[in-house]
Amino acid sequence: MRYTSAAIEALIDAFAKLPGVGRKTARRLAMHVLQQPRLEAERLSSALLDAKDLVVRCSICQNVTDRDADPCRICTGKGRDHSVICVVESPVDVLAFEKTAHYKGLYHVLHGVISPLDGIGPDDINIRELLQRLQGEEGGEVKEIVLALNPTVEGETTSLYLSRLISPLGIMVTKIARGIPVGAELEFIDEATLSRAMEGRSTF
Repeated sequence: MRYTSAAIEALIDAFAKLPGVGRKTARRLAMHVLQQPRLEAERLSSALLDAKDLVVRCSICQNVTDRDADPCRICTGKGRDHSVICVVESPVDVLAFEKTAHYKGLYHVLHGVISPLDGIGPDDINIRELLQRLQGEEGGEVKEIVLALNPTVEGETTSLYLSRLISPLGIMVTKIARGIPVGAELEFIDEATLSRAMEGRSTF
């Protein structure tokens, strides 16, 4: 079904480009926006532009943070264990672990995994930045790297690659326990399962 309004169709097309949003959901979102006061639409527009203009990657862990809060609050937070770095695929995985309120170490966000079929190699994700952390001043404090990548073929390939790079540095490399279903996304795993997976991590 096509609407007679080109503006509505353009809005639907924009929503449909979001991950996990089909045409049916995109139509509902578009209709919702139209029914809201103009002020709400302006707030949505402003929030989208602010996210693009003000959000940057933390210069240490590569997680997302505000431009005026770099390094991020986790890297600079008091009470964090600087001897452990948990390596994850994306910022949403950091949120998943933080929701457990169990893990108190630091993070490193790769922003992807090695996937030759998609043309993504080691140089296309933040592996170089991780090695620089470990070989720099901060590296002397690090005793353990926890590989917490999604249990997919690409995630396992990336974990194996990282293990081979990090082990010669004399840093223990562990991986979270496999209480997490194969093929699952960390952002959708409940807090209890994530906590048990972190507690049951093993040497890689």
